[in-house]
Parts: sequence; C-alpha cells; structure tokens
Amino acid sequence: MDGQTWVRAPIGAEAAKRVTVAGCRSVLVMVPTMTAGTRLSEVVPLLEADHRVQTVYTVPGAMERWHGLDDYVHSLGALVLPWGQAMREQYDLVLTASHREIEHVRGRVMTLSHGVGSVKSRRYSRKAGGATRGTTGLDREVLTYRGRVIPAALMLSHDVELAVLQERCPEAVHTAVVAGDLCLDRMVASRRFRDAYRTALGVDQDECLVTVSSTWGPESTFGQHLELYQRLSTLGVKVVAQLHPNVMAVHGRGTVLGWLGDSIGAGLRVLPPDRGWQAAVIASDVVIGDHGSCTMYAAASGTPTLIATEPPPLWAGSPADVLVHNTPRLDHDQELWPQLAKAMAGHRGPDTDLAELITARPGRSAAIVRSTMYGLLGLPEPARALPANPVPMPWTS
Repeated sequence: MDGQTWVRAPIGAEAAKRVTVAGCRSVLVMVPTMTAGTRLSEVVPLLEADHRVQTVYTVPGAMERWHGLDDYVHSLGALVLPWGQAMREQYDLVLTASHREIEHVRGRVMTLSHGVGSVKSRRYSRKAGGATRGTTGLDREVLTYRGRVIPAALMLSHDVELAVLQERCPEAVHTAVVAGDLCLDRMVASRRFRDAYRTALGVDQDECLVTVSSTWGPESTFGQHLELYQRLSTLGVKVVAQLHPNVMAVHGRGTVLGWLGDSIGAGLRVLPPDRGWQAAVIASDVVIGDHGSCTMYAAASGTPTLIATEPPPLWAGSPADVLVHNTPRLDHDQELWPQLAKAMAGHRGPDTDLAELITARPGRSAAIVRSTMYGLLGLPEPARALPANPVPMPWTS
C-alpha cells in the first residue's frame, strides 16, 4: 500500500459494477519519468480511439518521485491509479519506456526506448558513479527478474541492436521487434508544417530562430554553457531553450527560469519540459546542442546543427558518437553569428548516416508498434488507418 486513496477504476474485481463500456482489454501506461511519459504519448494515440481498449496510467514507486511528475500525468486527462493499486491488478498490456519497476506489474509488458535507441549512447550509466563496466539498455540485469525475461515485446529501433541483445541478454532475443523510431518518423512527416510552427513561436519569415537543446547533467549544454543563452539573446535572433525535463524536476522551474532571467528579459523563450521541442527543432534555422536525443533528432531530421559541449564517454559507433563526429563544433571563444551563418550556408540536408542509425524502418514505426500492441492484446487491428499524428504546436514560457 502506498498511502494513497485507491480509485474506483474500470479494472479489478468490482469493475463490472462500475463500468459503462464493458468487456474492454486493459492497458496500463507506466510513467516513472516525464521523458518516458512524452515518448508513450506518441504510442497511446495508436490505440486510444478503440472502444475495445481501456487505458489507465500509474506513476511507479511509492517512496521517491521526480518533482512535478504526478501533476504532469494528471494533466494528460488520464485515469491514474496509485502505484499500490496498480501493482495489484492484471492487465492485457503494459506500456513502458523505462525499465523501472517493470518486474512488479502483472501483464504482457511492451518496452520502448524513451530516447534515441535502446542501446543508449553513453558508455557508463549516470546512476553508477565511478563505473568501470560499460552498460546498455539491453543488459540482462534490466530485462530479467529472478531468471524470468520481463518484456513480452522489446521494441528496438535498429537491426544492429539485435546483435547487442544477443550478447547482453540472449534469452530475450525472442521478444525483440525492430520497430524503427516513431519520434523521427513524426518529425520528418511534420516538416511540412514548419511555417505554422514558426508562426506559433512568433518568428517572422526573415528572422533567424535558434533552438538551444540540452540534456541533463554536468555534460549538458545547460550544465557547461549557461552563458550561451545570454550571448545568443543579444545577437538579434530569436532564441528558444529546450531543456530536458530532469533539469527543472531537480532544480525547480523557478530556479531555472531565475538563472535564465536576463536572457528571458532579452527575448529568450523557454519550452515547457513536456512538449513543443519537436516543433521548435523543425521551425529552427539552427539547433545548438549536446549529445542528447533532441540534438540527434535535429541533425537526423534536417535542421542545421552545431555541437556546443564536450560529451561524456560514448559507445563507438552509437548515434551520439556519430552525431559528435559528423557535426560542426561551436567555438565559444569566437563570435557566434559567423558560426551560425556558416552552419546555415553549408547545410546539405539531413545527416543520413545518423538517420539510418536511428531507424532501420523509416516511416513504418507506427504501423509496427500498433501491430505489436494488438498482437499482445489478442485483438485484430482496427480497419481504420493509422491516425495522422503531426508533432504538436510549441508553447513557451
């Protein structure tokens, strides 16, 4: 029991006495982090219109939560089960974009990556200070529990990840599905709305928009070059800050906006942590970032990109490693505008090496993910076409 009042849910022993639409398959959406939640927000629309399916959410963990996470999940309009109650019930499908707490739920688990790739680009986990053994997102210790393989479907972005899985956790290979990357597919398909995204951000046709992308941690853009936002804001360009949700979750929204106060006063606009970054990347003339997923998606989808940081140790040949080797570096000791102008003038379109590494099924991810979900649910797929799902309009502070 997690100390919270349980809700009268549409699942469980007494559900038949409460529901209006009966006989639904149950889907639990696990949201241990906002990044996991935003990735799953791209997946849930593939089945949410189906009246045969009932979706409920939960925030795993009883003792420790990221700040603001509960508010985020409730803002989705979701029916949210307290974690203690969620662990008691049986589900036809469990969706997760994290390995956290998945051994405690009951049902067929589909795991997805919450960023670029399932292997991950960082050689060492942030959680293991002083680690000497490289880790991936496909290691036995995160995919099994007491000898049991947890996922019923392990969604991979690329065939090369199968080789990693074969080495790291061969007993889970039979669960693997190479599904490509839904986020990159959506961004590529949404480029036709670029003018609308620029209008939403208040950018005129002849203005230059720069998005500064930051993951979290000391190796990030925000962690290494906080002064960059102020420098850009004095150039006469429009500047948008994209911050990993954990930046505000750990430091607090007020503190982060306070640190950026002078830049905000000069015109910097800050995206909310849960939405808008994809549209901002598409709308931008240049993205300046680090080794994080947002910067990778920018380069792979066709926006001129510059690397602003020294990355942590990366797996050789990983998407982030390819990004930092293929992408020009920003020289912080030189004037910024000539470097921005050069990046725009020299741009030759998407980084195809990176895009081909991010997804082995370009344009097909939604269809593969939906087919896999319905297979786990034991239901025929709907006759309706896949929903059109362009990335949402950006909103800023």
